[in-house]
Amino acid sequence: MIQCQCLIGIVNKSQFGQRLDRVLVELFPDYSRSRVKSWILDGKVRINERVTTIPKEKMLGGEVVKINAITEEVQCWDAQDIALDILHEDADIIVINKPRDLVVHPGAGNADGTVLNALLHYYPLIADVPCAGIIHRLDKNTTGLMIVAKTCLAQTRLVKSLQERKIIREYEAVVLGTMTSGGTVSQPIARHATKRIHMVVHPMGKPAVTHYRIMEHFRAHTRLRLRLETGRTHQIRVHMAHINHPLVGDQLYGRRLHPLKGATKSFDEIYCHFNRQALHATMLRFHHPITAIEMEWHAPLPKDMVELVNVLKVDQEKFKRGIDWL
Repeated sequence: MIQCQCLIGIVNKSQFGQRLDRVLVELFPDYSRSRVKSWILDGKVRINERVTTIPKEKMLGGEVVKINAITEEVQCWDAQDIALDILHEDADIIVINKPRDLVVHPGAGNADGTVLNALLHYYPLIADVPCAGIIHRLDKNTTGLMIVAKTCLAQTRLVKSLQERKIIREYEAVVLGTMTSGGTVSQPIARHATKRIHMVVHPMGKPAVTHYRIMEHFRAHTRLRLRLETGRTHQIRVHMAHINHPLVGDQLYGRRLHPLKGATKSFDEIYCHFNRQALHATMLRFHHPITAIEMEWHAPLPKDMVELVNVLKVDQEKFKRGIDWL
């Protein structure tokens, strides 16, 4: 089936001097460089409303790029009756609270059973919106807030807001080690050269910025509030591991959890068996794509992270009392 859609992006200042075809591959990573080049040569690409047919044209940064893309839909996804925790819905958007163990989009190893399949069942008309209206993604075992567009216009405007960094996304996490202060990690992220599901900090990667502040100290852990300035794959997980404070339970970028010296058996049962990254998308703030009204949504920590935080608090109090007794 042939499908037409309008892709809109804004060239980053960091892409100054890069070729148009290379920039478009970075802005729209779902499409190959050969596909992007064919769109340029066919006159399907506009830069600030000016048609260009030159793949090598150099970018200055800040240009608005539009592609009247013609794609061939190679797969039709099935609608599946999967429950969604919907916090808000109107004619244009849906805000959901994603649980753990749920993939957002079908892919290798996850052909179905995803948020996308659930959306197709819940609102069949969303099949006409690119990617079923999914604006941004959360990892399979990251919980929390996601925005979904119900119309093409809402999708286009939300994607533009995301690229312009106008959608505020905040997370809560528990990391290994005691951090002394908040800060910012500004390190580019790229895909690992040989481990294709891993991302790494790399000088040739895409710009990535994560801000964090301390919410709570524990004996050997820290609870953080983090804000994304960019949205790279696994960004928080990679950045925290890079500064030697990986997320508790992160099986890709962290390390195996071991009992703490002097901890209780109940602590070990919860802590050592926490089998996902301790990361939750807790706040979203954005302007509605149609009404322009500012909206803000919050999602409380899920049960498993509440239990983790509670046992860390109890352990911290016992540790303090133990110090006082010395």
